[in-house]
Amino acid sequence: MKIIQTPSQNFDERRQPLSMLVLHYTGMETGQAALSRMCDPDAKVAAHYMVEEDGRVFQLVDEGKRAWHAGVGSWCGLEDINSRSIGVEIVNGGHDYGLPDFPDVQILAVVKLCKEIVGRHAINADNIIGHSDISPGRKLDPGEKFPWKRLAENEIGLWPVSDEGALSVGHLHMLSDIGYGISEQPDAQEVRDFMVAFQQRWMPENVTGEACVDTLARVFQIADLYRKFRN
Repeated sequence: MKIIQTPSQNFDERRQPLSMLVLHYTGMETGQAALSRMCDPDAKVAAHYMVEEDGRVFQLVDEGKRAWHAGVGSWCGLEDINSRSIGVEIVNGGHDYGLPDFPDVQILAVVKLCKEIVGRHAINADNIIGHSDISPGRKLDPGEKFPWKRLAENEIGLWPVSDEGALSVGHLHMLSDIGYGISEQPDAQEVRDFMVAFQQRWMPENVTGEACVDTLARVFQIADLYRKFRN
């Protein structure tokens, strides 16, 4: 894969072992705008890679360094996600710009890049996550149009064998079995934030923020998938 080197100063040293891959959308009007921002030292933000709509791949930060892409968040009880992850920004206007579809050529490049990253660092499938997974309520990317199922079919992340709903209904705290950092006693807003994050990834046709029976059945199914993978 041809990589266009576009160095950014927005990184520092890793403080934790690398074990995660975090996918984002840029959420800006153009890829060039996003690239310029991530190369601006005053912005203090950058991912390791950015994938343009036409499939071009830019590298901004060396994989051995801690790029500033994830911010505050947690996964499986772990924080400082920047230290633990490689971040990939995928050019897409996001919700502020109508959440455009991801072009096929772009997703093909994302798949190839992610497979290379996962292979180099032996990142487990349960640690391939979206920005919204680690920061529900604060972040919405990569959004409900991102093709997580397609990535899983290419051995990048997990997806259940069947999209049919589970026969058993789960409960909110099963989200923590997956990796989500939900509180023991979440208030109504936190429940909504985590439901939106979960639905965007696992029920993209039903992003309501409601903890309905169908959603809780899906929570059971995905929690079971992750438990079995980890065991």
